Amino acid sequence: MEERILKVIDGINEEIRDYKGDNLFEAGLLDSFQVIDLVNALEEEFDIEIDAKYVIEENFKTIEAIVSLMQPLDKWRT
Repeated sequence: MEERILKVIDGINEEIRDYKGDNLFEAGLLDSFQVIDLVNALEEEFDIEIDAKYVIEENFKTIEAIVSLMQPLDKWRT
């Protein structure tokens, strides 16, 4: 699953995969518009619907946070 998530992230910005810091936003690698694109791409890739209440900076500031958000895929199934 993580590899699929990384491929989706690569479609938004390939530089994110190599980032080792703790905030993609502060590093200029991700912005609010790209988060919306990322959410849409993840929803499409995994055939899920991510509730808007989870679309917050904390859940998208690192690759680890994104993977952690996506781990319990069953909670997103509609």
